Amino acid sequence: MSDTNVDYQSRLEFALEVAREASEFILPYYCNPDLAVERKGDSTPVTIADKGAERLIRDRLAKSFPDDAILGEEFPDKPGTTGFRWILDPIDGTKSFIHGVPLFGTLIGIEKDGVCVIGVVRFPALDEVVYAAKGSGAWWQFGNKPPRRARVSSVTSMSEATFCTTNSTRWLAIKKREALEALLQSVHLARGWGDCYGHMLVATGRAELMIDPAMNPWDAAALLPIVQEAGGEFIDWNGNPSIYNGNGLSVVPGLKDEILQRLKQNDAE
Repeated sequence: MSDTNVDYQSRLEFALEVAREASEFILPYYCNPDLAVERKGDSTPVTIADKGAERLIRDRLAKSFPDDAILGEEFPDKPGTTGFRWILDPIDGTKSFIHGVPLFGTLIGIEKDGVCVIGVVRFPALDEVVYAAKGSGAWWQFGNKPPRRARVSSVTSMSEATFCTTNSTRWLAIKKREALEALLQSVHLARGWGDCYGHMLVATGRAELMIDPAMNPWDAAALLPIVQEAGGEFIDWNGNPSIYNGNGLSVVPGLKDEILQRLKQNDAE
């Protein structure tokens, strides 16, 4: 095993452990009638659970990997010197969380020299986790059951595909109504199983397409290595495997080209 793989493994094991700890912190606030919801500068919601979970992860990182960099949703960036950067979203799907919908997740992504190499997505309310390290495959675990390989489906036809997205207002905001309507009419099943849950449905073979019109790096960093290691594609709307271009989609290989063509055709119109 190379030194790089050893570095990946130690950080993956830590990420799995601290994601579970963050879940244990979050769950007492879930469906709690006394939970207070604040509004950030961009009007998105945030709670004590979001902030406390990210603080917990940062505190643990300060002890175990003090020289790694950190980018998180709720607190300022921390520089590092190792080439590793942890990208944190303590609760992806805060709106689901505050409405008592169990499809929110804790996201931990890790970059090495700017490349996403590790991803952990844990769903606290479902006791489910999907994770991957570059070159080691993607894995899916429920509770204390043994992990099993996560693989995308082999569907190659839109008429057989399940399509997920977060919400229609994001499509309307970027003037993509026609693209959304065309997708809805072409697939077998369309559902609003959004945020990180939709992307993990693709990674585990339960859906073929998840499209997010608006994403931040902390929304995407954990997803990219998982979807790739599961045999799928996590790309922006121009087909690039990037977490920095403001949008993203997870898709099975057999539908990638068609989806990108549909999105570009709509731009031309």
